This record gives sequence, C-alpha cells and structure tokens, in this order.
Amino acid sequence: MSAHARHWVLIPAAGVGRRFGAEVPKQYLDLAGRPVIDHAIGAFVDHPSIAGCVVVLGSEDGWWADTSGYAGHPRVHRAPGGAERCHSVRNGLDVLARHAADDDWVLVHDAARPCLRRADLDALLATLADEPVGALLAVPIADTVKRADADRVAATVPRSDLWRAYTPQAFRLGLLRRALDHAEAQDLIVTDDASAVELLGMRPRLIDGHTDNIKITRPEDLPLAVFFLGQQQAADGCRRVKE
Repeated sequence: MSAHARHWVLIPAAGVGRRFGAEVPKQYLDLAGRPVIDHAIGAFVDHPSIAGCVVVLGSEDGWWADTSGYAGHPRVHRAPGGAERCHSVRNGLDVLARHAADDDWVLVHDAARPCLRRADLDALLATLADEPVGALLAVPIADTVKRADADRVAATVPRSDLWRAYTPQAFRLGLLRRALDHAEAQDLIVTDDASAVELLGMRPRLIDGHTDNIKITRPEDLPLAVFFLGQQQAADGCRRVKE
C-alpha cells in the first residue's frame, strides 16, 4: 500500500427521498440557508486532507445545477446514478478512478447527513493511517432493541455488541470496487459499503462518532439538524475564543 495515498469523497445523491414525502428531494431542501447536500459536501471540500469529491446524481436531477453552490466547483465531479445506492456508488468509483489511484482512500458519505463534525472526520482520517481494511463512523446502540413478528415483539435482542452504522465509510478505491462487484455478482443489494467489504470476509474498524451525525429521513429531522448545526457552530466559536 502507498504511504502517500490521498483521500477522496464520494457522495451518492441519486435518491429521491420517497419516505420524506416532499416534492423536492430531501438533499436539496433548505437547511439553515443552504441545501442539505451543501452542508454534506462542505465538510469535505473545506478540509485540507481531502483531494476532491464525486457527487452521484440521478439522470433526471433538475436541482443540482440550480440549487447547489458546489455545482461548478473545480474539485467536485459528477457521476451518473444507478438503480440502487450500491450501483450509484459503483458508478461514482468509475468516475473517481480517472483521478485517483487504487490505493487511495474513498470516504463514502450520505448526501442527507449534513451535521458531520470535523472532529469525527479527523478521527476517521487518523485511523486510516495504519488501517489495513477500512473504517466507518458508528455509534453504540443505547436503546433496547426488539425483533418483530408482524406488529408483535418476537424477541429482545442483546444490544451490547450492536452499533448504528453512520457515514463516512472509508475504503481503498480498488478494494471497494472489488467488494461491490462481488456483491453484485451474487445478486445482493448491500445497503452500505461496509457490508460489501464484509462479504469478502474482512472486518472494517468501527470509529465511535457522535449521535448528531443524523441522516435526514423524515420532516422532523430538519429542525433537529438546524439545532445540531447551531450547537456545533456555537461550540466552534467558543473554542476559537479560548485559543
């Protein structure tokens, strides 16, 4: 593996957010004066360790060019979306391969996660310096978990070893392409990139992140994200004053 591997970001944004129920895809909804996706992209484009970004867009996306402040950014490239998220990521990797090497790291991040903390991103990047497989932000589950049978409880699941998988999830470009191709060859639709790598028998590292790295899924998530962003900005302001 190269000691000088670069870090790239891939943001799948081809979904239309049917569960959210809005006319505009959730990644383009206004969040504190900017579209949700711009908060997600900005966390990386403004970071000195990130070489560039690929955003994967649907074929009928009419919002990106008119809505995002990063639509014409020189370090933000576009890729075509696929039928499922895993296919969109795979398409994005093909575009990224024009700029990146197989040993470069790819951080895949949800377009609808606008509250990523710089500290969590830095912790993930630091882990990659000596990580042979890859890593993802995650949070241990605090709630009691029930397995259901229709609308009845079938069992209570022990939570001691359970984590919520968040993003970014970071893997070498070559490994992630191979993992997604392997999953597709088995007709498996993986819901996150770590799952594809796990199918190869590998065990990605879990990085304990913060619970405010939420994914915008329902309308009530938007005001919550506004609150979290405000709290983060206030904390950053306090740190700068102390420095």
